[in-house]
Amino acid sequence: MGLTIGVDIGGTKIAAGVVDEEGQILSTFKVSTPPTAEGIVDAIAAAVSGASEGHPVEAVGIGAAGYVDDKRATVLFAPNINWRHEPLKDKVEQRVGLPVVVENDANAAAWGEYRFGAGQGHDDVICITLGTGLGGGIIIGNKLRRGRFGVAAEFGHIRVVPDGLLCGCGSQGCWEQYASGRALVRYAKQRANATPENATILLALGDGTVEGIEGKHISEAARQGCPVAVDSFRELARWAGSGLADLASLFDPSAFIVGGGVSDEGELVLDPIRKSFRRWLIGGEWRPHAQVLAAQLGGKAGLVGAADLARQG
Repeated sequence: MGLTIGVDIGGTKIAAGVVDEEGQILSTFKVSTPPTAEGIVDAIAAAVSGASEGHPVEAVGIGAAGYVDDKRATVLFAPNINWRHEPLKDKVEQRVGLPVVVENDANAAAWGEYRFGAGQGHDDVICITLGTGLGGGIIIGNKLRRGRFGVAAEFGHIRVVPDGLLCGCGSQGCWEQYASGRALVRYAKQRANATPENATILLALGDGTVEGIEGKHISEAARQGCPVAVDSFRELARWAGSGLADLASLFDPSAFIVGGGVSDEGELVLDPIRKSFRRWLIGGEWRPHAQVLAAQLGGKAGLVGAADLARQG
């Protein structure tokens, strides 16, 4: 199969892109994300139509945040869209007249990195995305592992602290409550409250108050050497690295790929993640260590991965 389209459904924009067999994006088209489930189907069709103009497209892959069934057709549950057993594949196919594959967005991003990004050369890769929450994907033996029911790799909802912080999923102590963009902001606010004298740079980048601290302020303050910001990244990295050590016990990959907005800070966060990973890896003194790599495709990973999964059928 030649050209395919990947669709990335975001909170504000739906992006569609024509992708070739080398993972190169040839054209893109974006539309605003509507507030209704039916409106989103219309928007996906419009984005596919706009992106495909002038290109002989053969299939469409859609990355959707939520639980996607094992047939890659139905969104069983989406946290931010009112999709409950939504037959997204059938609805979009009727609109665009092309074969459609629906995939969890984190799985799609993981596949994109494995095929065309940091995972090239590896057969066994675990991807995690450190964004607002924490997602991931599993590639073992060169195959995307989705589980019997299609909903594997929801790493963010592994419980790492019994009776810990309440998570949006309704459980307590989920990993993403301790290793995510939201967690980073919480750490910074707690530390700025406790030692404001160590947060002068951070506070000055916002509105001067602890409540006004945002993720972008923490990143900039850390680059300027602000103790509170740097320590907040270290705390996030401690939790992220210890979680990777647990995943190594489960999957024994040759590489972990760390993506998402938090990872955009590069070695500021990756170096302490690696140190924490080595610290908590069981038998780490005697066993080979997986590489911990930065994702390479950035925000394009999900779109490229979805398109390639559509190509594979």
